[in-house]
Amino acid sequence: MTPAPVWSSAFRPFYLLGAAYAPLLAAAWLAAWLGHWVVPAGLPLKLVHGHEFVFGFAAAIIFGVVLTALPSWAGTEEIDGARLKLLVALWLAGRFGFWAAPWLPAPLPALLDCLLYATAIAMLAPQLLRVKNRLYLLLLPILAALFIANLAYHQAAVRGDAALAGLALRGAIWAIVVLYVLKGGVLAPIFTGNALREKGRGAQPPFLMPLEAAALIALLALAACDLGGAPPAWSGSAALACLLLYGWRSARWQGWRVADVPLLLPMHLGFAWLLLAFALKAVADLSGRVPEASWLHAFTVGSLGLMMLGLMTRVSQRHTGRPLAMPWPMMVACAAMFLAAALRVAAGVGAGGTAISYATLLWAGAFVIYLGCYAKVLLAPSLPRANELP
Repeated sequence: MTPAPVWSSAFRPFYLLGAAYAPLLAAAWLAAWLGHWVVPAGLPLKLVHGHEFVFGFAAAIIFGVVLTALPSWAGTEEIDGARLKLLVALWLAGRFGFWAAPWLPAPLPALLDCLLYATAIAMLAPQLLRVKNRLYLLLLPILAALFIANLAYHQAAVRGDAALAGLALRGAIWAIVVLYVLKGGVLAPIFTGNALREKGRGAQPPFLMPLEAAALIALLALAACDLGGAPPAWSGSAALACLLLYGWRSARWQGWRVADVPLLLPMHLGFAWLLLAFALKAVADLSGRVPEASWLHAFTVGSLGLMMLGLMTRVSQRHTGRPLAMPWPMMVACAAMFLAAALRVAAGVGAGGTAISYATLLWAGAFVIYLGCYAKVLLAPSLPRANELP
């Protein structure tokens, strides 16, 4: 019996689940924030919302991206069929465990929600240990950090410890930032270089490993300062160093020269939002003129949101045998995400609660558009490879 196409590659079920969960999560949060629904949890609403944004929605998209990219880029074995069904079942079990936590025995929600990361590490570690490029092993400590952060959050939820829960979520977000700059920092310049050569506009400059290493060290230092409660002057200085190093790094990719390529524009705009996040973090810590949480929204909505939409579109097109082009509805989705990020950051600096509502609706709407474009595509067999552009 031929297996269903949805189980042939990780991006298919995880993109579907992540994109479908996004509007549900947005609706639940907005209803609770407006006072129409009481979240059955022992922690503040922002922490409940933060957990499901990171470990529910974002985790689904991240697993879809990473597990699909590794076979192509690292040469690892495709995780499909029964193993993929197990990972998807664990993601679903985690969502059940989280929302049903008030009615379940204390250890069970954490067990259901953390098994996904432990299982993924067990599946990927033997494969990555055989890969010649040892840099791919960096994925394992990132997954381990997400596992530890999730476990710490659930322990905090049982104890009603909002401070620990908030620290755990911050740790998870920093792990995602590290994954973002590592993976995005490879894909964006390579895809950009391909487009530059195709259009006869030159080529990408070579990777500067000293710059890559310095940028990563600066980012890890910023994360350590933020999570370790260092003086604001330290974390603000580290954020400023990240702004300069990642600004130099991004400028070398020459993204403005492919601004007319819709499939690449969201990726470069995503990195622009990352630079803004570092700038907001530096201003908040060094001067206090903007709320400290502003950088979080600049990254999670603007940077991560745009990169997700760009990669989800590229992968959904290419890995189903379709031309590498962005459908016009996805351009609308990216514009909605950009506006959502601008409104959410503006709300944090005094634009008012209405901006938060509109930002939430725009963010959710972007993923509804993705579902409208690709739900049937992800469930159907791929087109013949001859229909792909090189």
